[in-house]
Amino acid sequence: MYKKVDTNLNFVQREKEVVDFWKEKGIFEKSIDTRKKGESYVFYDGPPTANGKPHIGHVLTRAIKDMIPRYRTMKGYKVPRKAGWDTHGLPVELEVEKLLGLDGKEQIEEYGVEPFIEKCKESVWKYKGMWEDFSGTVGFWADMENPYVTYHNDFIESEWWALKQIYDKGLLYKGFKIVPYCPRCGTPLSSHEVAQGYKLVKERSAVVRFKIKDKDEYFLAWTTTPWTLPSNVALCVNPEEEYAKVKAADGYTYIMATALLDTVLGKLAEEGKEAYEVLERYKGTDLEYMEYEPLFACAGECAAKQGKKGFFVTCDDYVTMSDGTGIVHIAPAFGEDDSKVGKKYDLPFVQFVDGKGDMTEETPYAGIFVKDADPKVLADLDKEGKLFDAPKFEHDYPHCWRCNSPLIYYARESWFIKMTDVKDRLIANNETINWVPESIGSGRFGDWLKNVQDWGISRNRYWGTPLNIWECKCGKRHAVGSIEELKKMSPNCPEDIELHRPFIDNVTITCPDCGEQMKRVPEVIDCWFDSGSMPFAQHHYPFENKELFEEQFPADFISEAVDQTRGWFYSLLAISTLIFDKAPFKNVIVLGLVQDKDGQKMSKSKGNAVDPFKALEEFGADAIRWYFYTNSAPWLPNKFHDKVVTEGQRKFMGTLWNTYAFYVLYADIDNFDPTKYSLADAKLTVMDKWLLSKMNNMVKAVDDNLGNYRIPEAAKAMQDFVDDMSNWYVRRGRERYWVQGMTDDKIAAYMTLWTALVTVSKCAAPMVPFITENIYQNIVKSVDESAPESIHLCDFPVADEKAIDLKLESDMDEVRDIVVLGRSARNGANLKNRQPLSVMYVSADHELDSFYVDIIREELNMKEVQFSDDVSAYIDYKFKPQLKTVGPKFGRYLNEIRNALTELDGHKAMAELDSTGELKLNISTGEIALSKEDVLIESEQKDGYFTLTEGGVTVAISTELTPELIEEGYVREVISKVQTMRKESGFEVMDHIVLSINGNDKIAELVNKNREEICTDVLADEIKICTATNSKEWDINGEKVTIGVTKV
Repeated sequence: MYKKVDTNLNFVQREKEVVDFWKEKGIFEKSIDTRKKGESYVFYDGPPTANGKPHIGHVLTRAIKDMIPRYRTMKGYKVPRKAGWDTHGLPVELEVEKLLGLDGKEQIEEYGVEPFIEKCKESVWKYKGMWEDFSGTVGFWADMENPYVTYHNDFIESEWWALKQIYDKGLLYKGFKIVPYCPRCGTPLSSHEVAQGYKLVKERSAVVRFKIKDKDEYFLAWTTTPWTLPSNVALCVNPEEEYAKVKAADGYTYIMATALLDTVLGKLAEEGKEAYEVLERYKGTDLEYMEYEPLFACAGECAAKQGKKGFFVTCDDYVTMSDGTGIVHIAPAFGEDDSKVGKKYDLPFVQFVDGKGDMTEETPYAGIFVKDADPKVLADLDKEGKLFDAPKFEHDYPHCWRCNSPLIYYARESWFIKMTDVKDRLIANNETINWVPESIGSGRFGDWLKNVQDWGISRNRYWGTPLNIWECKCGKRHAVGSIEELKKMSPNCPEDIELHRPFIDNVTITCPDCGEQMKRVPEVIDCWFDSGSMPFAQHHYPFENKELFEEQFPADFISEAVDQTRGWFYSLLAISTLIFDKAPFKNVIVLGLVQDKDGQKMSKSKGNAVDPFKALEEFGADAIRWYFYTNSAPWLPNKFHDKVVTEGQRKFMGTLWNTYAFYVLYADIDNFDPTKYSLADAKLTVMDKWLLSKMNNMVKAVDDNLGNYRIPEAAKAMQDFVDDMSNWYVRRGRERYWVQGMTDDKIAAYMTLWTALVTVSKCAAPMVPFITENIYQNIVKSVDESAPESIHLCDFPVADEKAIDLKLESDMDEVRDIVVLGRSARNGANLKNRQPLSVMYVSADHELDSFYVDIIREELNMKEVQFSDDVSAYIDYKFKPQLKTVGPKFGRYLNEIRNALTELDGHKAMAELDSTGELKLNISTGEIALSKEDVLIESEQKDGYFTLTEGGVTVAISTELTPELIEEGYVREVISKVQTMRKESGFEVMDHIVLSINGNDKIAELVNKNREEICTDVLADEIKICTATNSKEWDINGEKVTIGVTKV
């Protein structure tokens, strides 16, 4: 009836068989189809890039993104899961450049844009098969056959529609601004891209002497970017801060911020000589418009050609006193604050850096990359006596998120979306989202929105969605919103136009103002706009699928790693706010980054990166999924450690699997068919009712927690239940399955365990889909052809409130607490649990029914368990003051308190302390109260007993061993050793054996004396006093003996 269960806990091969079963039977497709009339629950899958390999972090994201939709499907919802591919952008271009041996835009142009674009198309599918295999192995269910692809015309056309909406609202504009710029890639980046690429770097900063015009005095100004100094046109001070003119110990006269004098000039001090002498003090505004000599002649010449005044002091409150000199140098082409000051004072615009990041020919550093120019600039300034200091400076510096080149802030023309105009709506829409955890939504993400900047949308690249703006020489601009509109306006648009460069570059449209031909601007757009448009673009909305889009917008659930707060999460909200003025998703689980076992970031260069394919082959998907669900809250960093994965697998999956194997072993022997019986009609014992109560409470907890995106809490509820089921219910009730024949009690035991196994498997199916499918197929589908074809086509369990008995659970909890305390007492007395003892006395809040007392007696191997209010005969307590707390509180009364404590009745004092939490004493100053922290409690064991107290419960075990008890202990040890040898020898549970005893007459005599009991327990047909081939020497309570087992 049932397939034999292999108790090997390596699940990898079984998981592969389940994947094949799902594919062969089309289970994923059926899970969607069977719920097609259900209420929609919408999930958006953040699109990966298929030209990069999956890493271990993708196991986490796929585990979470798969689990919630599986759960909602089992709850009856229709949960479509359309996969997607992010195909545009710098990542792809850089990969193709590397493949073709190209370096930069010039070489791409020489190679040819069209063949380069074709190579990009090929590249994006490089690892598609690997991703699909990876997703299948992880158990990630999604529609891979009909994915959305961001480079398809339909997707781009939907983006064009959105961009036109934004343009027509006056929110898409062209501006000359300081932008984060990657010289290597030759393109500006958006602020959210910049946020992903910061690195901590140590560089030389510069404290420079700027000579004041017509005076032998100098401004001391500071910069962290020496390469910008050749483009200097002004200095800036804080208008409200105090500045000082000082005579310094190096002979120079300087002007700088008073607050920073010691920091900057302090090193000049010598013995008997101050570092500086203050000559005058000024307010920042007093210095405004003071002139100085150009630091570099090239800047002076450029300014002269423009006919603009420069090289004077400006004022702005962005200048701080936290570091530097309180005076900063201004180069309006290379910084947002600099640019703002430049516009305010109408300064000359000097930009001695070209689009490749090289210094221009006007400077002494022509052709040198800006970062490489730093030391040369410093050296020249030092040679000319203009460099005061060049201290090392550690700071976070932005690097390109894809090519890792340092970025520069660079003035250029770019296209922007005016996010600052919709800032309030962004914040309001964000407040409608349920962030898990909430702190990221209100903190990290909320703070980002409060400081939102206009989105630099354009990229001076090739492989991307073309910016749909056409310009005419007459100044007219037009945003095209569809292919149909393009064809109507263009005299030369091909019927099968591909919306990519270079094809779209050749399409002109007729200017509605002057009739001339308009040309498209050369830029493509930020690829984050692609992924952020997926809610509507995946459906080619608004050109088709209008009802489908409206049904599936906004999403009920999304999930990605924490770095997407400034990536996909932001682009989704930004575009949705701009177009629809609503949040694009209702719930989001933010995932922490996966680190190595030491908490370090994984990287190939460090050699600590975990290969996800090797990990999946070693541990299996369920084990890794379970680890990610339980190791920590999803949003915290996950330290991936194989030992922790294995331990989690053993504790939950191993325990569940072994309990399932136990059921199958005996149910198969008895040919038990659960479909022939009813749990409702079964004659349930207290233990059965207890397990079913715990089971229904578990169902409630899992359902509530998963419904509210509390994943670790749901997993813990299942893990606790599986532990209860295996280590209490099954262990306590094994003998019920050993009874001959099919008694009412045996039926109740089988039905209870079968129900518990099926129910917890259904609850766990969204989390560990493979092991639960294995269990379901063997104990449900094998006996019930009418049952759903897969566990993933079943409904999620519903708790039976009538079966929940909280009093029963509370009583059993107390029983287990007493058992744990009793075991601790045994350990304290150095008495093994297999050694029977005569009696244990228990003092607790209330007595338990005889059924529970019997459980305690059996668990602790006691002949008798008695409840008693008075345990004074077995233990006494002595109290002393805890000096470190009582001393400061009561000082000179310490001796009185010590004496008072020694005179207490130990038991009454202990009872008072347990019930009230404090102990009252009368001393010369009156009544005082001592808390538990104020006293040291020593227990005094009475002869013949070992006593322990915890949580208001006291147990006292008799330690006296009679000859009869000692003999019984030996017999229990022999039985235990024989059972261990049966298991080690691979014997089946019903195999009979011949038992051999050799090498110890005392043990041989005991075995012969208790022959009947031993033979019954170990299924021995015969006991021989002789040697055996399959034998092993054991130490039984200090007696050496050789035991042999041979299968009959």
